[in-house]
Amino acid sequence: MKDDHLTLRLPRDLARALARWAHEHGIPKSQVVREAVTRYCLPAAIAPDPVVPAVTAAAFVAQWAQLPRLAPEEATDFESDIHAARRALPGAPDTWE
Repeated sequence: MKDDHLTLRLPRDLARALARWAHEHGIPKSQVVREAVTRYCLPAAIAPDPVVPAVTAAAFVAQWAQLPRLAPEEATDFESDIHAARRALPGAPDTWE
């Protein structure tokens, strides 16, 4: 597939920053720009929005009933793991100081 060409005007400082970054990383400027454009604005345009089907309460209850359940001892172990993980997390900073 043949590529299209695009002429792009950038402010001098931005063009220099782009050239410097591309040189430091050993990547062509055109590749940096292609990836930046793709990441910034095109994923939503390329991928269609997923269609999420509506689920009624009755259908949800039926699906919920089909989900696997933990055995009582598995549930107890899982609860212990959750509490241990919470204790291991650092506390939130006090923003009111």
